[in-house]
This record gives sequence, structure tokens and C-alpha cells, in this order.
Amino acid sequence: AGPTGPLTDHDIYLFREGSHFALHRKMGAVPMRRGGEAGTHFSVWAPNASAVSVIGDFNGWNRDAAPLEPRGDSSGIWQGFLPGVGKGALYKFHVRSKDGQ
Repeated sequence: AGPTGPLTDHDIYLFREGSHFALHRKMGAVPMRRGGEAGTHFSVWAPNASAVSVIGDFNGWNRDAAPLEPRGDSSGIWQGFLPGVGKGALYKFHVRSKDGQ
């Protein structure tokens, strides 16, 4: 799958090589516009997860409300864009391990 957020194929190359020194600008929560709509792109490295979602004050901390998708490049990075979520929103990643925990 092609990039759908701030992470490019070159970012993934550097990430895998262990020489990306600016990931803090591209991962986590990055406010942006997509298709003319303001929101936030979320990404997290969770290579052993079976599911990852974003929970926060914007969705009642509901772990089923905003699931992320794994990138199609086997990097272990999960990502997704949430429209309407702006700078300053409180959030956490909910990570479900492969053994269901």
C-alpha cells in the first residue's frame, strides 16, 4: 500500500535501517488535512499487535471507535486518519497483543 499519511516509503527505509532521526515528527499524532478535511494522522510501531486503535476524549475512550490499520509493508507500523480530531486532543493507543491481551 502507498503512503496515506506523513510516512513515506523513504521514511520506512530509514526506519528499518535504524537511521531515521526525525520519526518524532512523523509518528504519534500529526495534525494534517486529507482530502480537504482537517484531522489527525495517528501512527505507532506495534509489530506484535493483533489490533490497534486510538482512544481519546473525542470518542469516549472507546477502543472500538477508531481502529488503525497495519501498513502493507510489514514494518509493524499501524496507522489511520481521524477527521475532526485536532491539536490538543487527549489520546492513547489501545494495543491488543496477538494472544488477546
